Amino acid sequence: MDQGESPSTIARILGVTRTSLYRWGQAARSGPGGLAAKPHPGPTPRLRDDQLEPLENLLLDGATAHGWPNELWTAQRVTAVIRRHFGLAFHPEHVHKILKRRLH
Repeated sequence: MDQGESPSTIARILGVTRTSLYRWGQAARSGPGGLAAKPHPGPTPRLRDDQLEPLENLLLDGATAHGWPNELWTAQRVTAVIRRHFGLAFHPEHVHKILKRRLH
């Protein structure tokens, strides 16, 4: 656009709207890094970091302490403990990911 090309032509070539083209131009003029990628932080976890240690302690008490007939922890059982103690409902597969990624 700075060299005289029509915004409509540039937008069509890039496959974007003219509004995006103008927004990018404004961002580029705002300074170095104006067009740099800004990663999205993602959603805030519903099970907060300050709840992980209490959850770990509950699990270390053992499954029988929570009413199961043996010490086997399954994702379904951990899901039930999280619901009972923290009031949060998760799918067991998500609980499996929490256990793998966020607990020690």
